[in-house]
Amino acid sequence: MTDDLPPVYGGRILHVHLDSGTTEVERIDPEDARRFLGGNGFAAKVVHDHVPPESDPFDSENVVAFAVGPMNATPFQSTSRGVVGCISPMTNGFFDSTFGGTFPRAQKTTGFDVVAIHGVADELSYVHVSEDGAEVKPATDLAGYDTYETCSEIRDREGEGYDTHVAAVGPAGENQVRYACLLHESEIREGVAGRGGSGAVLGSKNVKAVAVREGDFEPELAEEGDLRELAIGRMGTLMEETQMLQEYGTSGLVNPINEMGKLGQHNYRSEQTDDEKAEAISGERLKAEYVTEDTTCANCAVKCGKHVTVQSEGVTDAKIPEFESLFATATMTDVFDVERVMKANDLCDRLGMDTISWGVTVAFARECDEAGLLSNVDSPHLDFGDADGLVELARQTANREGFGDRLAEGSFRLADSLDDDAEKYLHGTKGLEFAAHSPRGLKGMSIGYATSTRGGSHHDTRPTPQYDGEHTETTEGTPEFAARNQHFTALGDSLTQCRFVSEGGWGKFVNDRYRDAINYATGWDLSTDEVERIGERVYNLERLINVERGVASRETDTLSHRVMHEPIPDGPAEGMYCPPEELETMLSEYYEFRGWDDDGVPTRDRLDELGMAELAN
Repeated sequence: MTDDLPPVYGGRILHVHLDSGTTEVERIDPEDARRFLGGNGFAAKVVHDHVPPESDPFDSENVVAFAVGPMNATPFQSTSRGVVGCISPMTNGFFDSTFGGTFPRAQKTTGFDVVAIHGVADELSYVHVSEDGAEVKPATDLAGYDTYETCSEIRDREGEGYDTHVAAVGPAGENQVRYACLLHESEIREGVAGRGGSGAVLGSKNVKAVAVREGDFEPELAEEGDLRELAIGRMGTLMEETQMLQEYGTSGLVNPINEMGKLGQHNYRSEQTDDEKAEAISGERLKAEYVTEDTTCANCAVKCGKHVTVQSEGVTDAKIPEFESLFATATMTDVFDVERVMKANDLCDRLGMDTISWGVTVAFARECDEAGLLSNVDSPHLDFGDADGLVELARQTANREGFGDRLAEGSFRLADSLDDDAEKYLHGTKGLEFAAHSPRGLKGMSIGYATSTRGGSHHDTRPTPQYDGEHTETTEGTPEFAARNQHFTALGDSLTQCRFVSEGGWGKFVNDRYRDAINYATGWDLSTDEVERIGERVYNLERLINVERGVASRETDTLSHRVMHEPIPDGPAEGMYCPPEELETMLSEYYEFRGWDDDGVPTRDRLDELGMAELAN
């Protein structure tokens, strides 16, 4: 062990102050690197240190942190992943969203492990980052441009072509649609930081895009040969375990999860549709009729990305809808016209909106209309199955036109504006709509979603082991399972590594392979337990931010009404749900395992054990 920062890190945090246009560079504390590793951990630390607990997500005090990890630009597979972290306008808590493409690798070459954006620009601008620092440049003429247009225009302005890597806000971000996202278009694949509203926060800061010009920094590995040998040794397993993703992308999950009876339909009223409808939006159909090419992030052999062309909709080489998007925009809204669904998804990408939160919010509004809480006066596009209305609502939401202005606030805020009965139709927790993985049909997702620092995200506790039969129908040991899986995901997002590659090639929980990879890269001598403690430490830091902001407690660690009170009505998972008493029992076990108090607050003793005593209240 050395007290120096390993040269696998660039070692610098770049703070960009939009108000003044000035920058400053902060050196990364070697102890923070050992404690929080990078990526997610660094982003959470920056947000904790710089954003006051009482600030609103749209206040100037919020910080948007772009962070990479120690393994970017190394032989470790599929590490062209970056993290954008901030206080979310959806949850009012810490939120990090990961994305791929080439932007993260480019950021790594600048030597800035974190680029933190502070304040508010006087006019619409973009931030240009190079290894020499950053410049805030005017972009008033880019107002209203979609994400693809913005990426292309800024690349042209900088004169470096695809050597300039751009993550852009669309009209939805400019209009502060709460779940506005970022899209990065690279030469080889799009990357989308989809959830949590980072695009809305940048929009509130008058930032249209962040552009990175490649630099000359190259990480130096402590044991490059050993790391390369370890990575090569995992390739066979990785390629075998990701065959479905190689063939169809995540859209290949539609049929198998529907067959399990765990795919939300009609705003989650049921969880299975007939085979013909599922096949209509399946990965198999998309591959056979619409896919034009495979795409991939930098340094990844899996090629799970796909482009689709839909001539009837004027859609050419668009990003294929992911499984999560097909769930939210198709099965939840009862729209099985796949060409209209692809058009709606392409609009979301171009306009800059999270397809999950948007689609689930539309489904919620449609059930509220069905229940008489909304009407044709509010919008003529609220009938389940209305494919044309789905496309029109995407445009209206991004521009905050008509009923789209209310959809732009998300389902929870929309519910607050309606009759009390509307709460019964929500599908999410902590202000964020659930992803596609059933909190009724998968017990690990029940406790996982409830304790997620991000709310209804499936990237804290993962569904993948549960589809293999682990903690699907039992609550015995499930709280520990959820917590340890959360350690794994926090570690992976701090490395940073693609979740699919981690799970397919390296293991679904922290193990000796991750330990060896980190040690070969850094020269440290961590044990496997110490590596898992990194993930636990990051998760506790996120929880602390949320506790300090008043959005994390036993009261908020809950699930929506339908999950706790309405069993799955039919299909293979008939009768499954998570009643309140079951959730309460799991919460107690979860808090005990974590060393938190009865209200879900990390205790001083546990924080001390994790080397975080200075963060205790």
